[in-house]
Amino acid sequence: MNECTCQVKAQYQKLIMSPFRSKKPRVFPVKVITFDSELEFELEQRASGQDLFDLVCRTIGLREYWYFGLQYIDARDNVAWLKMEKKVKDQRLKLQPNGFYVFSFYAKYFPENVSEELIQEITQHLFFLQVKQSILSMDIYCRPEASVLLASYAVHVQYGPYDAETYQDGKLQGVDLLPKGVTDQYQMTPKMWEERIKTWYMDHEPMTRDEVEMEYLKIAQDLDMYGVNYFPISNKNKTKLWLGVTAVGLNIYDYHNKLTPKTTFQWNEIRHVSFDDKKFTIRLVDAKVSSFIFYSQDLHINKMILDLCKGNHDLYMRRRKPDTMEIQQMKAQAKEEKQRRQIERKKFLREKKLRERAEQDRYVLEAQLERLQEDMRCASDALRRSEETKELYFEKSRVNEEQMQLTECKANHFKSEMDRLRERQMKVEREKMELEKKIREADFFVHQLTVEKDKREAEAEKLKKELICAKLAEREATARLLNFLNRGRKNSQDSMLPPNITVNSSSSSNNMTASVSTPSLTNSNSTADINESTAAVDLTTNDLNLSTHNHHQHRDDDSENEFETKEFILTDSEMEQITNEIERSRLEYLKKHKQVQNQLQTLRSEIELLKIEENQTNLDILSEAQLKAGETKYSTLKKLKSGSTKARVAFFEEL
Repeated sequence: MNECTCQVKAQYQKLIMSPFRSKKPRVFPVKVITFDSELEFELEQRASGQDLFDLVCRTIGLREYWYFGLQYIDARDNVAWLKMEKKVKDQRLKLQPNGFYVFSFYAKYFPENVSEELIQEITQHLFFLQVKQSILSMDIYCRPEASVLLASYAVHVQYGPYDAETYQDGKLQGVDLLPKGVTDQYQMTPKMWEERIKTWYMDHEPMTRDEVEMEYLKIAQDLDMYGVNYFPISNKNKTKLWLGVTAVGLNIYDYHNKLTPKTTFQWNEIRHVSFDDKKFTIRLVDAKVSSFIFYSQDLHINKMILDLCKGNHDLYMRRRKPDTMEIQQMKAQAKEEKQRRQIERKKFLREKKLRERAEQDRYVLEAQLERLQEDMRCASDALRRSEETKELYFEKSRVNEEQMQLTECKANHFKSEMDRLRERQMKVEREKMELEKKIREADFFVHQLTVEKDKREAEAEKLKKELICAKLAEREATARLLNFLNRGRKNSQDSMLPPNITVNSSSSSNNMTASVSTPSLTNSNSTADINESTAAVDLTTNDLNLSTHNHHQHRDDDSENEFETKEFILTDSEMEQITNEIERSRLEYLKKHKQVQNQLQTLRSEIELLKIEENQTNLDILSEAQLKAGETKYSTLKKLKSGSTKARVAFFEEL
């Protein structure tokens, strides 16, 4: 709980004495504690409970005051609600050691449907904090899997949407998120609980704080003990029972089971509630049905029951009447504010998507540039290797030509020698045999040299052909490089990045050079303005006379002057549009509800193996039985209301 202390000095002009008196009014200190702040006031001795309550509402900016009240511990250590019509000092207050009279600002009455009835963000926030505290303190029973889901929403409220970059492991271990009764009945470490909460937390869509709190309250209002004030009672058979005062009526519970009511009576069935000492009498609307009676412990509890019954009954009947001008104005303002936030949120999400898309395009273009540069390096290496191969072939060809020339020289020399020997044979007969032998050897050697010459000539021819092929390969490599560069330029033009490629080619017998110049790439995205309009529909009824009776005369006159009477006439097309919108919202809710139920079932099956049976409470066992039977809070109430009022009264008396 975040506690901030604000010093407020209340001055009531209507309560002080004449300004001509010199005496200052006597005051006493008061401290009012909400779930997120502490307020300190100085009240006059004659200030009433209504004065203090109005002062608190104005300080925190609350207009839906009818749900709340000021709770305190009286001189007898009993919990009591501050009475608005009486003076504060006349209500058996208990002075605390710090010198203050301390009050707690709590929700006294709960709405039937939080999404339809709660209007202001401050109202939603106060309900969220109180319900969250009640679940953590186990005043409201919550199943383990549902408590994990609610904890993920509480984390969303506290830290905002999930961000993988800023989230750190162990961040949730020191935060009070789960009821102690849930953590005690499973063999799971805080890290394991954090992982499961984090899994739900990651799945939540980005939402504002008030939207997340509303989702939390939607889930919490389906809990069996939500919005129920329990009081111990007994019937005429002296059977111990629990009386549950709710927003829709009175529930009767078995003394050992606060989850499933035995019977129920709605406020539209009840005509009058009264008590005499410890005896409570409930008179029903149906005159044919006799009143039923129950007994409570003491007078203090009777007064509290009567007060809660009266307030819940008034709100129940008020919800079934047309909205007052004040509520219409508040709903219109809340709707406009919600539409404005939605437009801002859509604009923010659109800009975020555009930034992400631009960033992604930049990464893609950078990757394409790197690939093009790599391809250019590969092409340059291939061209360089081709030039080296060409030079090598040129060197081999030169060596072969030199060897061929040397072989030709040797052949000419041996031919001349053979001629000389032949001439000498004619002159010298004596050396005929030797000369013939030398001639045969010379002929054989000449033959070998001739064969070698033919081989050299064949090799020279082959080298010439290889040289020609190398030149052709060089030309093809140059052509592929030019084609690749042209294709890169075309791809760059297709990707909105026109590179200027200039190829300088200077061809000689031995070398080729290519130069590529690419300008810097720039990417500019133009954001198209999107005009979005949100249809706002006000549901009213034609020719309906709204008559409102103000039960709270303490409201300020200046706020009443702000109300404006408006008449709305809905056409058939508008009614059809409203019907379609309601049906679409219902289908979306059913789809989301089914998805959440599947996720809860999955989580329940995951942690079932880690359960410690002996640590289960009576409520855990009853909840498991209720779950196996397929019963819910609403199905049970629907079943109980199906019988007649007379049968339910008889059933209560026979308990």
